[in-house]
Amino acid sequence: MIGQNTSDTSMTELRERALALLRRFYGYKSFRPGQWGVIEAVMSGRDAVVLMPTGGGKSMCYQMPALLASRGCVVVVSPLIALMNDQVQALTANGIPAAAVHSNNPDSYNREVMDGVYAGKIKLLYISPERLMADIDRWSPDMPVAMFAIDEAHCISQWGHDFRPVYTSLSGLKERRPDVPVLALTATADRLTRDDIVAQLRLRNPYCYLGSFDRPNLTLRAFPNPGPAGRVRYIIDMVRKYPQDSGMAYCLSRKSAETLDAKLRARGIRSCVYHAGLDPAARDAAHKAFLNGTVQVVCATVAFGMGVDKGNIRWVVHNNMPANIESYYQEIGRAGRDGLPAEATLFYSYGDIVTLRQFIAESGRVAVNQEKLRRMDSYAHSRVCRRRVLLSYFSEEAVHDCGNCDICLNPPVRFDGTVLAQKALSGVMRTQASVGVFTLVDILRGSQRQEIRQRGFDRLKTFGVGADLSREEWMDYLGQMIQLGVFEVAYERGNVLRPTPLGMRILRGEEQLELSRYVDPQTAGEHEAARGALAARGADRPVDKALVEYLKGVRKELAAEYGCPAFMIFSDATLEDLARRRPRTMDELLDVHGVGEKKASRFGHRMLRALDAYR
Repeated sequence: MIGQNTSDTSMTELRERALALLRRFYGYKSFRPGQWGVIEAVMSGRDAVVLMPTGGGKSMCYQMPALLASRGCVVVVSPLIALMNDQVQALTANGIPAAAVHSNNPDSYNREVMDGVYAGKIKLLYISPERLMADIDRWSPDMPVAMFAIDEAHCISQWGHDFRPVYTSLSGLKERRPDVPVLALTATADRLTRDDIVAQLRLRNPYCYLGSFDRPNLTLRAFPNPGPAGRVRYIIDMVRKYPQDSGMAYCLSRKSAETLDAKLRARGIRSCVYHAGLDPAARDAAHKAFLNGTVQVVCATVAFGMGVDKGNIRWVVHNNMPANIESYYQEIGRAGRDGLPAEATLFYSYGDIVTLRQFIAESGRVAVNQEKLRRMDSYAHSRVCRRRVLLSYFSEEAVHDCGNCDICLNPPVRFDGTVLAQKALSGVMRTQASVGVFTLVDILRGSQRQEIRQRGFDRLKTFGVGADLSREEWMDYLGQMIQLGVFEVAYERGNVLRPTPLGMRILRGEEQLELSRYVDPQTAGEHEAARGALAARGADRPVDKALVEYLKGVRKELAAEYGCPAFMIFSDATLEDLARRRPRTMDELLDVHGVGEKKASRFGHRMLRALDAYR
């Protein structure tokens, strides 16, 4: 049972049991980084906060404790019915007893599920936050709950990018079931949001795991918007580049999503549209068509941001700029969940900024959302490694370029910016980290503005040390320093700058910093226009691996026979491992990544015959 006292010996035994269950039900030989530490913590009864990127394996952190618990089920709080159903379908396909309670089910079925929970027949119960808080007071104290797992936990924080008031009611879980551990999970939360999650859920001395946000299999690109025709050409190129796989095209409005879908279908592309304005039946049909591969492309608004658990999404295109980096990172995280190469392309324009500012004016959190939009705009126009920009935003230090984004593949002119960074860092430290970017520039350039004199900043040793650079140059270089993680922006303190550990090492002379040379905006605009035109023409097409494509055909047949999405049969990563190993027996098949006992017994003989026929 979760929460009992465990010795080192029993925890060793528990890990051995967990590895055996991992092999049996999932076909994996080892846990991903961070997973076992979380499992060990919650199995000892601790609350926990888990921050793992999309595709990083968050669900294993609560699915394995459900299998290990001697009694009781893990209650998984999820915001979307589609996501619940996908998870349940995937778990039952692996032979794990799971079910969901929600409004789309008949009442008789929901009662049957709850009877199964009381009888100990259900190991994972999926439920929405609204339903949980409405029903929990009617649950008997004898109902065995091993743990609460709060998925998409950033929704509870008003600092988060997707705040949902109903999530705040989950703060009452600790009052109702004080002895049941709570596990909060999210893929996108900055420092402020993470701290707020702990406070809102009233977690007690939680175990915190901050996973790496690095997704090296994703190629990141950003281009000026080439116009409707250019965007359509680019997406069609992606479809042709990955004919057996899927892609997502995010749009800023419902109308633009419908327009793009119509244009793609007119060009013979199997496409569908998804947005909040569709009736539930239409949304569900589009969701299922995309998951099972009936369509290759979904043209969607952010309403499709969560609930997409599909392994072979090879590309994501943003036709417009998202409102913040958290949303952007979550949405591009839908690509390459299987660990294979994938592409994320962003098209941006000033018109996007105007539209998003209008949305922000009605948001109720204007100051925070404006700063988040500014950081998103800065990413789009960045001249430093895009992966480093994303990692530093989530407080993950990265001191080397990735080599797999458009900036790294076509780098701008660089120079040693260590001295400039030291001047800026010294200026911030001498103000007790109490100024934002604009005031810091005034201090460095020696401005005689009234506020500077009133606050005594004109008497600092750093006053005027950067007078040799223009305001535009300092704004550009400070923007790069923020992107590279030299400073963090404290939203909760009026967007003042704070040096990071990396920044302090640079200040002490222990690290150097490379910056991109400032480019006049007019020259940069000409360069970006050329890049946008190049993007609209698309990329080179790879050579298909014949055996992998052959196995995808077999997988498609199996999916049709069993009435489930193809990726639930085997992931693309599993097919690649099948093609590499070419097993001849069931024992050899069980050595393939992602092939557990259940899937081997259901699909193994068919795949072995297919491999033999290919030979």
